[in-house]
Amino acid sequence: MSERESKSVHEVRVDIWLWVARFFKTRSLAKQAIEGGKIDVDDLGCKPAKALHVGDRLKVVRGDERMEVVVLALSDKRGPASAAQALYRETDASRLARETLKEQRRLSGAAFDHPPSRPDKHARRDLRRMKDSR
Repeated sequence: MSERESKSVHEVRVDIWLWVARFFKTRSLAKQAIEGGKIDVDDLGCKPAKALHVGDRLKVVRGDERMEVVVLALSDKRGPASAAQALYRETDASRLARETLKEQRRLSGAAFDHPPSRPDKHARRDLRRMKDSR
């Protein structure tokens, strides 16, 4: 066992912890989110190398999803999803807000008129042209 493995982790970089806790698929995506202002630690912006400690509160924004979590444990090694979920606890207010927003999106999506089938070759070309012209 190496010296690094034998001592317990007291602080971890924010980008590494977000990757280990499975908020992001890669460390570089976590770093981009931090640099883009999508992550706040204790209601302040942060840099990827900021040291994270047990008890810190993180606000994580991924697309439409907003989460506020409390850090329960630190790790610098990515493991299974069950181990990752033990590293944090989502606040009750955050969970309620996410579920409410999810239900609103589900209800409003039912009103849209969905196409009867997938676009054919010509329709895909038209869509691609339209997207490229922006």
